[in-house]
Amino acid sequence: MRTTSAWAVITAFEPAHDGISDITYATKMAQLHEQITEFPNGYETVLGERGINLSGGQKQRATLARALARDPLVLVLDDALSAVDTHTETQILDDLQEIMSGRTSFIISHRVSAVMRADKILVLDEGVIVESGTHAELIATNGTYTGLLRRQLLEEGLEAAVAATANA
Repeated sequence: MRTTSAWAVITAFEPAHDGISDITYATKMAQLHEQITEFPNGYETVLGERGINLSGGQKQRATLARALARDPLVLVLDDALSAVDTHTETQILDDLQEIMSGRTSFIISHRVSAVMRADKILVLDEGVIVESGTHAELIATNGTYTGLLRRQLLEEGLEAAVAATANA
């Protein structure tokens, strides 16, 4: 991996309004700003082999911040939050809902929690759309989407139970 600064990672593409405040705003929306400010030299911290290595979730959030800094009219997120914990995912999705209001966004995800607020959800099975609708409409059909939601809730419940017993 090439050595670079956190600033360079976030500003790999020119921000829409070209300024520190835009980058700071974008990293805050991607739930990354606080972590960057805790690096030894903040945004000037060296990343890579000779510096700090970003986790998978931090890399995903840096990519998201880069996209948000460009102030997009259309945003496509393809499993962009898969390496982020559910609490952070919720915070990011709350921010995205506000930022992308009146704009178009596509969220492609295996996590139901990432798409449940969407105006329209398309459920694919082996590349074929098998269901579509809002979260409430899809739950009412008790089909594939509902099955995915139940499995994910069960997995989260099991993970929480294991974590609770490990901490006991």
